[in-house]
Amino acid sequence: SVGDGIARVYGLNEIQAGEMVEFASGVKGIALNLENENVGIVVFGSDTAIKEGDLVKRTGSIVDVPAGKAMLGRVVDALGVPIDGRGALSDHERRRVEVKAPGIIERKSVHEPMQTGLKAVDSLVPIGRGQRELIIGDRQTGKTAIAIDTILNQKQMNSRGTSESDKYIYCVYVAIGQKRSTVAQLVQILSEANALEYSILVAATASDPAPLQFLAPYSGCAMGEYFRDNGMHALIIYDDLSKQAVAYRQMSLLLRRPPGREAFPGDVFYLHSRLLERAAKRSDQTGAGSSTALPVIETQAGDVSAYIPTNVIPITDGQICSETELFYRGIRPAINVGLSVSRVGSAAQLRAMKQVRGSSKLELAQYREVAALAQFGSDLDAVTQALPNRGARLTEVPKQPQYAPLPIEKQILVIYAA
Repeated sequence: SVGDGIARVYGLNEIQAGEMVEFASGVKGIALNLENENVGIVVFGSDTAIKEGDLVKRTGSIVDVPAGKAMLGRVVDALGVPIDGRGALSDHERRRVEVKAPGIIERKSVHEPMQTGLKAVDSLVPIGRGQRELIIGDRQTGKTAIAIDTILNQKQMNSRGTSESDKYIYCVYVAIGQKRSTVAQLVQILSEANALEYSILVAATASDPAPLQFLAPYSGCAMGEYFRDNGMHALIIYDDLSKQAVAYRQMSLLLRRPPGREAFPGDVFYLHSRLLERAAKRSDQTGAGSSTALPVIETQAGDVSAYIPTNVIPITDGQICSETELFYRGIRPAINVGLSVSRVGSAAQLRAMKQVRGSSKLELAQYREVAALAQFGSDLDAVTQALPNRGARLTEVPKQPQYAPLPIEKQILVIYAA
């Protein structure tokens, strides 16, 4: 039987979980439910061409995608098929989409900086190579802008990198459930900035079937892992994982898996943990490569205590919180410095930046407390009076225009001057 993108197939007794199958119409699918008498297969594409009684062939391989430097500058779908109209991919290897994350012995602690070009991030919530930093906030608060600025900033970082593997960062941007127009716009921004030459775009748009939206992050991760495992550095952006969870919920409910909180299946935590755990800084013995993950989560009306945000926050090594209120007050990027943390990034921060930023995070927190009092114009003592003046300056420092990342030395100068 077939319907809603789910096919129940009889007679595939030897099939593996996660194996790719091919229907008579040429559409592919992946086996997710292995039951006693049938196999539940989710279809990568339209199920209208599939009829009851059709022949289904096993491919004998777990889902894999192309990886390698031939992918750079290309836009591909969740299965790694180019969708930018520039012909087939040249030489590449194929990598499994689902692999185990590196163990503890193969890792090293995060110690090299991953500059974003944003003053608010590089000074107060620094990110290191191999870290997983969540970007969380409501819709239209500039989450994607933070991610794109980070990609654009690698342009100037890469042009300085002396040797190939030394500093060069390759970027993988995974667009999940976004409009095609948005993805096209992004391609244009990156190509105008000559940033496509070190980037791969994986797009599972809103019009794509749920299985492809579910698979896209793992595909993007596998493409990034090629660089990590060959002693290079990768930055992978998942934009956004809440849409992946919704696609996974749709698949699970149609496969008749029992629903849990907010109707998500029980393994939705594992869905994200097995993905983000693959971001790592490899030890010197295993090539010293790294892959940094920047997952994006969209909240509803600033509710960080919803199910998916509370799942992803403990998995990641810190979060950058963007807020609507700050955005409308003209503080852009709209990063709430009080709520944003980086749990491992400070070890990777440049010494110079550490010195100039000093106690600015604490001063900003004190300023927010005093600012409420100062509004009433009550007479404050001289020490308290100095705080709002300093705080107001510190609030102005992180502001910067979109798609204009600053080199780290200019950031240090600006922050020092404040």
